[in-house]
Amino acid sequence: MNNRIKVLKSKFKEYKIDGYIVPKNDDYFNEYSKINRLKTISNFSGSAGLAVILKNENYLFTDGRYKIQSQIESGKNFKIIDYEKIIDCKLFKNLTLGIDPKLITYNQTKKFFLKNNKIRFIVNNLIDEIQNQKIKDDFPFFTLNKNIVGESYTSKINKISKYLKKNRSDYLFISAPENVAWILNIRGGDSPNSPIPNCRLIISKNKKILLISNVKKSKKLIKEKIIKSNELINIKDFSKKILQLKGENFIVDGKSCSIYFENLIKSKFKIIKRVDPTYYLKAIKNKTEIKNMIDTHIIDGVALTKFIYWMKNVNKKKINEVQAQNKLEKFRKMNKSYLYPSFDTIAGSGKNGAIVHYRAKKENCKIIKKKDIFLCDSGGQYKYGTTDVTRTICFSKPKSTIKDIFTKVLKGHIAVANTNLKIDNIGSKIDKRARQFLKKSNLDYAHGTGHGVGFFLNVHEGPQSISKINKVKIKEGMILSNEPGYYKKDSFGIRIENLVYVKKIKRKLFFKNLTLAPIEKKLINDKLLSSAEKDYLFRYHMDVYCKISKYLNLSERKWLASFI
Repeated sequence: MNNRIKVLKSKFKEYKIDGYIVPKNDDYFNEYSKINRLKTISNFSGSAGLAVILKNENYLFTDGRYKIQSQIESGKNFKIIDYEKIIDCKLFKNLTLGIDPKLITYNQTKKFFLKNNKIRFIVNNLIDEIQNQKIKDDFPFFTLNKNIVGESYTSKINKISKYLKKNRSDYLFISAPENVAWILNIRGGDSPNSPIPNCRLIISKNKKILLISNVKKSKKLIKEKIIKSNELINIKDFSKKILQLKGENFIVDGKSCSIYFENLIKSKFKIIKRVDPTYYLKAIKNKTEIKNMIDTHIIDGVALTKFIYWMKNVNKKKINEVQAQNKLEKFRKMNKSYLYPSFDTIAGSGKNGAIVHYRAKKENCKIIKKKDIFLCDSGGQYKYGTTDVTRTICFSKPKSTIKDIFTKVLKGHIAVANTNLKIDNIGSKIDKRARQFLKKSNLDYAHGTGHGVGFFLNVHEGPQSISKINKVKIKEGMILSNEPGYYKKDSFGIRIENLVYVKKIKRKLFFKNLTLAPIEKKLINDKLLSSAEKDYLFRYHMDVYCKISKYLNLSERKWLASFI
């Protein structure tokens, strides 16, 4: 690792820079990518981060979820700083910083860097020069039938066309691949955890489309008449094609359109900065998508319930965290609809559970001991649906202090599930409900309470979330996670996570659980629960039993019945 940093710094003189910026994201701003330049240079494997390497110092900026992990992985060579402190940062004042313009937006450079220093755009990525980031990139795009997604791609293009006409704009440049996937009802294999098709799309107000993509991967779309051959543009030909288009302006998304692509469009058109409307359209799941997600969560609930039963009642061997997560995936693989994990499983025992986004590795993982609290956060991509669930379990009588904290986390989880969405209809209000019981004991957690979830797409999607700052209105059809927690460094971690969707009955909006798996009884202090909370738990476990018991064997069924 030291050697790579030295090689990078040796290039500073040639490019006339004082430092180099390395973001986590790839060229498509994907959260999970097969390319990870940040890990190449810093060894940091978290999903959010940014490094600034200077002549004499190296800085890694990340958030509270990765406070412990970043120190373990990168602390030897980097000073770890909270992400928020990068704004108006004086650490690199009056310096010239280099960056690949394909990896950053104008919004980001303005917010983080332009006040105190100069930016030099270097098109050939310096990390790629140190270690080749090329990957096998030939997984073909595939289409999803209307009976799977519930709406035709022509209907979605019509919605974008209406939006463009209303906003007096000629074109929308869709730079986020997950949004292209949603509009065209296509998927691909360009992410290790999501069926993402790495491509970009232009839609005109007259419903004309141009797909900017690897031509080889997109040929099937021409055969299936999603696009015509003249609507497919090789990425290398993008700059030429832009000059051939007629019109005056382009809407681009400031969060996902890189400086590189914005400059190409700007060479001929007036740029209008707007949030891509696809994010909002995609967030509202239709009845077909919800039905598929409900079915998927029954399958996933069976796998997780079988796993928890196996861990607590069947397995007699001493197993480590990696063996546990592999066993869980074996249970998921028992169903033919399962494809792969929706993110890398977090299986943390004891003190490792306190590392919010811990990743167990063969070479340094922990044996799961009987007295440990075991936190397991996992999910799957299925045909057709996406899951994400966390359960915290124990194998012996837990300490009363741990039971009390777990119960306060549970009370927050139940408070979110029972939210009156007519009153608390934005994420920041709901977030307060989740934290209220912990806060009475001066306890808290350094992550949001919930994130949006895609339909057979990214496990994390916006614009909705349950967090201290999110102001997006919660609407019918949205899917979110409900996952309060608590983490005591070097001791234990607790998190209880279900996915929920927003249902409407007689003008009333409420959360309905998707996730179906038992919540650890031994960790609950019943004395801290109200009768309404006890009633919620009874109804939840009754629902779990009714929906998944027929897929369990007799022993598993009897055990699950004990939760009611």
